[in-house]
Amino acid sequence: MSGAPAPKYPETPMNAPLLKIPTRQNEVSPEEWQTRVDLAAAYRLVAAFKWDDLVFTHISARVPGKHDEFLINPYGLMFDEITASSLVKIDLTGKKLDDSPFPVNPAGFTIHSAIHGARHDAQCVLHTHTLNGIAVSAQKGGVLPISQQSIFVLSGLSYHDYEGVALRDDEKPRLVADLGTTNNFFMLRNHGLLTLGATIPEAFLSMYLFETVCTIQVRAMSGGTELTHVDPRIIATAQEQSRVGTLGVGGGTLTWPGLLRRLDRMDTSYRT
Repeated sequence: MSGAPAPKYPETPMNAPLLKIPTRQNEVSPEEWQTRVDLAAAYRLVAAFKWDDLVFTHISARVPGKHDEFLINPYGLMFDEITASSLVKIDLTGKKLDDSPFPVNPAGFTIHSAIHGARHDAQCVLHTHTLNGIAVSAQKGGVLPISQQSIFVLSGLSYHDYEGVALRDDEKPRLVADLGTTNNFFMLRNHGLLTLGATIPEAFLSMYLFETVCTIQVRAMSGGTELTHVDPRIIATAQEQSRVGTLGVGGGTLTWPGLLRRLDRMDTSYRT
């Protein structure tokens, strides 16, 4: 309507005309700063690959050398706005440990806190709500062995049945039990995908594979013809095939420098 006044909203860090976030580089250790840069890059890459769900879902990373301190997104910022300095430091309950002006979503950290608390091998936990991921999570058969990519997911995949929005602490033991002690791919039924990584690059590459597998499956099933399944004996050797195929250093190590170069060509502000 012409002449109608523009709606007014309280001035908060999320709706300020320009997000002016002072650098924290001189406030943290070099190791924490590198983790912040890599985690901010992961958020930007998730947005670039269109896996984000507005401000919902999280990628969390353990602060180097700290058993119970983590970095997570400021609640309300879009994934393509996140920077190394805007990330919020929290404990296993989701309580802020720094003077960040940004809020966090403790309820959204339920899944991450459960996994970080049980899986000390995981530096990074990455969770998405992609259309293809949710579509396959709703299929009774789950991930099918119908692509080369699927063998790597199926060699380390767990499932967890949907219990509603993850708000309750009493769901945590069941999440942990369903995940297990070694699997790094986790399908949350009717909900989405989750990956774990000993590094941020490994968690990201695992999500790339997981999302690719689900996209292939949705497209293959839409053809309406019988699908060819990979022999289970091939799946049983998938982890060794992965080790050899990535020269023993892991796919994350191989792909991360190139992903950062791609991101830097788009926008370097995640490093601030």
